[in-house]
Amino acid sequence: MRKTLIIGANGKIGRQLCEKAQAAGEPVVAMIRSTEQQSWFHERSIPTVLGDLEGEMRQAFYGCDQAVFVAGSGPNTGPDKTLTIDLHGAMRTAELAAEFGLSRVIQVSSIRSETLLAGPAAMRPYFAAKKAADLCLAESGLRHVIVKPGRLTNEGGSGKLTQNADDSDEMQVSRANVAEFLLGLIKAREIGGRHRKAPIFTLFDGDTPVSGLLNATTTAD
Repeated sequence: MRKTLIIGANGKIGRQLCEKAQAAGEPVVAMIRSTEQQSWFHERSIPTVLGDLEGEMRQAFYGCDQAVFVAGSGPNTGPDKTLTIDLHGAMRTAELAAEFGLSRVIQVSSIRSETLLAGPAAMRPYFAAKKAADLCLAESGLRHVIVKPGRLTNEGGSGKLTQNADDSDEMQVSRANVAEFLLGLIKAREIGGRHRKAPIFTLFDGDTPVSGLLNATTTAD
């Protein structure tokens, strides 16, 4: 059965992705940390499963054929949470995806992971963790896709993006547009690759529909 595990479902992008998937009839299960987080999802008839990136999460993978890692430690935590969630949590996701035979992992990273020294000093541990997580996924042998959004905003989504920073407005992208793109990727199960051949998408608000970006993608395992 086609079912996608959303890791980081209770975050700002994760909630929008789950809601969009539910509206589109795309089967997903939201991994949440505690029962206190269930009500928002249950009110929208979105299935949930308990799992903790810093604790037990094996059970979340049962019955899923792919996973989206959209978790983040958030701006108000320290480097310790960045390591355990953004890096170690992503590494555990890859390990469990391989153990359970998932067909693909979609991992949300950051455009700044490649130029972390150019970013704000307070954010550099986060950018470094994202880069290390991307490298671990690339070396895992798993079929995967990496998504690198620009500066995230809470603006409404247009459903249109660009991968070219020169065509973007201040290298930013709305969380709603990232969620829309992730939904498109969830549906496009043919997109993916292994090792350094896996597709990497940089995302900024732009003028190209999600379908246009995905249809232009060539992948090889």
